[in-house]
Amino acid sequence: MSLLRRVRFALIHVFGAAAVLVGAGSIAFAQQAPAPAPAIDKVPLTAGRSTVLMTEFDITRVAVTDPAIADATVVQPREVLIDGKMPGTVSLIIWGAAERRQYDLVVEPGVSTLEQRLQALFPGEDIRVTATGDAVILSGRVSSNEVSLRAAEIATATASKAKVVNLLQLPGGAGSQQVLLKVRFAEVSRRALTEVGVSLFTSPTGINNTIGRVTTGQFPAPSFDNLTATKASSSFGAEVQSASGEFTFGDFLNIFLFNQKYDLGALIKALRGRGLFQSLAEPNLIAYNGQEASFLAGGEIPIPTVQGNAGSVGVTYKEYGIRLNFTPTVAGDTIRLHVRPEVSTLDFPNGILISGFRIPALSTRRGETEVELRDGQTFAMAGLLNNLSQDDIQEIPGLARLPIIGHLFKTKSERAEQTELLVLITPQLVRPLNPDEVPPLPTLEQRFLPRPGDIGGQIQGGGGVVDAPDAPAPPR
Repeated sequence: MSLLRRVRFALIHVFGAAAVLVGAGSIAFAQQAPAPAPAIDKVPLTAGRSTVLMTEFDITRVAVTDPAIADATVVQPREVLIDGKMPGTVSLIIWGAAERRQYDLVVEPGVSTLEQRLQALFPGEDIRVTATGDAVILSGRVSSNEVSLRAAEIATATASKAKVVNLLQLPGGAGSQQVLLKVRFAEVSRRALTEVGVSLFTSPTGINNTIGRVTTGQFPAPSFDNLTATKASSSFGAEVQSASGEFTFGDFLNIFLFNQKYDLGALIKALRGRGLFQSLAEPNLIAYNGQEASFLAGGEIPIPTVQGNAGSVGVTYKEYGIRLNFTPTVAGDTIRLHVRPEVSTLDFPNGILISGFRIPALSTRRGETEVELRDGQTFAMAGLLNNLSQDDIQEIPGLARLPIIGHLFKTKSERAEQTELLVLITPQLVRPLNPDEVPPLPTLEQRFLPRPGDIGGQIQGGGGVVDAPDAPAPPR
């Protein structure tokens, strides 16, 4: 074989091996490259609406990740009925004999209907509705406060389970979103009391061997203790030779009379009282737009409660006093307030006694209303009146009906109370103060502590950083 043929044969082998290696590398590369994932189609839905999804193959099985958000039902071999139930996103997988498809079901709340309704009710207004999760957002620009508030009310009523965020802008830009509420509670209580009664009694030794007492029991009367007597004989009606005893007075009432000559006394209850009580509280509260604020000026009373089957007694605290809850809604310079003022006081006469503990009742007056007013305007909640009239008359039957002297066997107590509560509420839009707007503190002119330099100059070596000796001047 010639040299030329040998060279030609070697080149053919070299190029053939290279071609085989390149082909093998291409096959290996093709095997290692991942196949692209199939695209997942999205199916938009609206809560409360349905749609039909068509397929190119006969359906054998379907599955939905969360049927509470959307549900799927096979109605034809190649048709699936999809029902949107609540906002959210779920996956729908459809199987066929030799194929499988996956979809994303995106269920939106019925905001499109709400937006159409708002545009129909407020033509010419730029109101847009957006749903994000559990919130419905109102955006755009409106011409007045009335439109902004009414649109928020309609959105709240339509999407009852979602939180409505009102971002509607008014002409002139956005104002303050914080409300200062100035509240004044004024309470006036008037009281009148009249008590009349008489209790007659003898001394413990009696009058002509007779001991007696006349009382209706309405007011305290004297009682007899340690009564002893000596008779001439044990027969009935024998003469009393000696007698002794003691008086016990629970209350001398207003007038006490006793005649030692005739051993006869009287306790007279004649009292008339009038009282006037005035109370004034002026709390100030600041709340953000749409957020509730509360105020309490009063205290807490401990109330014993039985805990468990062992009968152990615990303590629960109950609040009382002047309370105010309010929620502002700001739209421009208009403020809508949901106000709930309450005044409660301790009522000991109507309380109860449990295991030696006196637990008072609570006398409460409460009002709740929703008003709309502008910045700085005031509204009043008046007419919270409480009138009490009580008459107690006790008498001894028969004797109290006698002319003239019948009043000695009768007692009477009259009680009348009148309480009036007035609440004045003034909302104001406020903003924080800038550093140059902060007023000076109401302090006295005299110094609390000596100024720097008063003591530091007298301390050898200086008094620290503030009172240290002056630093030497830098060289020029």
